[in-house]
Amino acid sequence: MAETSILNKKSLDFLEEYLNTASPTGYEWNGQKVWMDYLEPYVDDFITDNYGSAVGVINPDAKFKVVIEGHADEISWYVNYITDDGLIYVVRNGGSDHQIAPSKKVNIHTKKGIVTGVFGWPAIHTRSKSKEQPPKLDNIFIDCGCETKEEVLELGVDVGCVITYPDEFFVLNKNKFVCRALDNRMGGFMIAEVARLLKENKKELDFGLYVTNSVQEEIGLRGAEMITQTIKPNVAIVTDVTHDTTTPMIDKKTNGDAAIGKGPVLAYAPAIQNNLRNLIMDAADANEIPYQKRATSRSTGTDTDAFAYSNGGVPSALISLPLRYMHTTVEMVHRDDVENVIKMIYESLLKIQNNHDFNYFNNKNEGLF
Repeated sequence: MAETSILNKKSLDFLEEYLNTASPTGYEWNGQKVWMDYLEPYVDDFITDNYGSAVGVINPDAKFKVVIEGHADEISWYVNYITDDGLIYVVRNGGSDHQIAPSKKVNIHTKKGIVTGVFGWPAIHTRSKSKEQPPKLDNIFIDCGCETKEEVLELGVDVGCVITYPDEFFVLNKNKFVCRALDNRMGGFMIAEVARLLKENKKELDFGLYVTNSVQEEIGLRGAEMITQTIKPNVAIVTDVTHDTTTPMIDKKTNGDAAIGKGPVLAYAPAIQNNLRNLIMDAADANEIPYQKRATSRSTGTDTDAFAYSNGGVPSALISLPLRYMHTTVEMVHRDDVENVIKMIYESLLKIQNNHDFNYFNNKNEGLF
């Protein structure tokens, strides 16, 4: 791989459009359409399922199947209750952070189109200094400028409408990508870039590559659970995000030591198949791709778990992108890490090309290491 940047203007234009397209859990299709339109020149076929997971397939007739995967959904809210005076109370759709909600602008998605609202909050002057309440799920509310419940309903807003933040993509200090929903549409972006590089570099694979953008990860890995049964892969390399633990109020003793700009993070967990992780490390070492490590204990909490424990057991590994401020509207990653995840997956696939006998991935280590 060349030392120059692997991201071009078309790539970055796609990234911005993809990140700015709302794709809340259960309603991912608009984002999936943007993703599939970009991926189409680089794959031979597509698979979609009933809930919206999308898969670009290279060499679909091959017997041996390798998945590279990210997830397409973003956290959001649902309208749960509308008061008589037109205020809206919400419940989570995924792991939405109630503490960042006050004073945020929101888009309420209705059959009539987008309705704008704001999470209101009492002014500092009116709050009791001795009994000041923090934001909680039962006291945050949305104001869309209506004075009655009837006005809210007339706008098209009703119980069950999904609510997203409109915060859009920007670059901070030349090399930090910032947006809501980098978790984990960056994964979808990175695996699409792997497919682009394979095509542009004229790499012919003798296995099937399934470039998979799963839905509904944020509510329990549900999209991956479904699509893995459709694909029935032999190997799965999953990408997601993990915490940069160098910012204030994060304990490295419990959350590990990782930082943006220092490379992708490779996971250690029971779901991670040792031979596959070692192959990825070997590919990274051979190509001077920096990486960090993290132990995730019982589960990874990512789609890796869904792939690993499916179909009688699928050798799976997790490559994570270090990220600051997860589940906020200012999630931040380093451009170098994005490029290095792409390179790591690309080089790992080329290494699998030379070792794709399924028996290679059987966990028959003679010793612990």
